[in-house]
Amino acid sequence: MGLELYLDLLSQPCRAVYIFAKKNNIPFQLRTVDLLKGQHYTDSFALVNPLRKVPALKDGDFTLAESVAILLYLSRKYKAPDHWYPQELQARARVDEYLSWQHTALRDSCTRAMWQKMMAPVYLGQPVPPETLAATLAELDRCLQLLEDKFLRGQAFLTGPHISVADLMAITELMHPVSAGCHVFEGRPKLAAWRQRVEAAVGEDLFQEAHAVVLKAKDIPPADPALREKLRHSLKSLLQ
Repeated sequence: MGLELYLDLLSQPCRAVYIFAKKNNIPFQLRTVDLLKGQHYTDSFALVNPLRKVPALKDGDFTLAESVAILLYLSRKYKAPDHWYPQELQARARVDEYLSWQHTALRDSCTRAMWQKMMAPVYLGQPVPPETLAATLAELDRCLQLLEDKFLRGQAFLTGPHISVADLMAITELMHPVSAGCHVFEGRPKLAAWRQRVEAAVGEDLFQEAHAVVLKAKDIPPADPALREKLRHSLKSLLQ
């Protein structure tokens, strides 16, 4: 078998992997794992990724979890253009710096914002207290400011003059709260201009293709009662 990517484009890191593979003409078989149906909990998927998370990669007998590891594996194996993950020591260190920061900062606040503002009340039938959502949106705003001040600064892209995997990870994160109606680029002209540059570098058609699922998430019908209870338990930390 050739390269297989296990993805759900509702997931922000899955979108980053998908865009990277498509943009770099990497041949792969898409194996869709429907998170909202709990398919990542199945025994068959656990054989690919015992962590039961997406994205996951299978390349022959080799399997790999975690989005950053997958992006770097694809970059190295398929010899993607250097700007995605530069060879130069300090340029690469800047990409690594962002990838190390985003897991517990932007990722967390963007995921919470989407679930608390939209997915919990619409899909799970569980409204979140206004004060909880307000605190989450305040933390998101703080992370956006750090994204501008620490990483973007006066540059074209997050780590320098060219797009890198850091930009893919960031833009796919930000589209999560956007899908829930959060105006994350409003009043932030520097960040809005960066978004336009990222979309142009990726290609508007590919960008829209990758985000079609999440931008329609508000129209997803409510979960059935059994799955709702299972997801409420697994997502409990996101709703607090």
